[in-house]
Amino acid sequence: MRIECVILTIRGQRVLLDADLAALYGVSTRVLNQAVKRNQDRFPEDFMFRLTEAEKAEVITVCDHLRPLRFSPSPPHAFTEHGAIMLASVLSTPIAVQASVQVVRAFVRLREVLATHKDLARKLEELEQKYDSQFKVVFDAIRQLMDTTPPPKRKAIGFRVEEGRPVYRVRRVRRAK
Repeated sequence: MRIECVILTIRGQRVLLDADLAALYGVSTRVLNQAVKRNQDRFPEDFMFRLTEAEKAEVITVCDHLRPLRFSPSPPHAFTEHGAIMLASVLSTPIAVQASVQVVRAFVRLREVLATHKDLARKLEELEQKYDSQFKVVFDAIRQLMDTTPPPKRKAIGFRVEEGRPVYRVRRVRRAK
């Protein structure tokens, strides 16, 4: 699993959800949440918070891999970079320690990318002020390329036979274009 793909921005913070961290650390979500519950003093609000029902619904809608959370009776935990590192120390399994290093590297890469975009936007603004309106089309095109909002995900089209299931239980899945 690519860590950069599961880092979400919620409440203005980049976070990883408990289900994604459990998969990275090689434990079940239940075990992860039990470790958090036993060590609540290690997870202040700037390290971890619970999603509201509205945030949970939005995350499930946006991220296909989190669909099983629909049936969860409690909202998931969201861990910031520091919370993910603290969680690795609480779990203290060899996989968790190795994965925490990768999590930190992913957050650092994300921070570098965002800083690069800010520098580029500032330089573009300086150029826009320097040159007249004849380059407006060029500047607008560059701004569209710099837009960081991801395109909406499409479901796959077609049929997929699930392993171990009778043939009459074929699920229809849409294929992405």
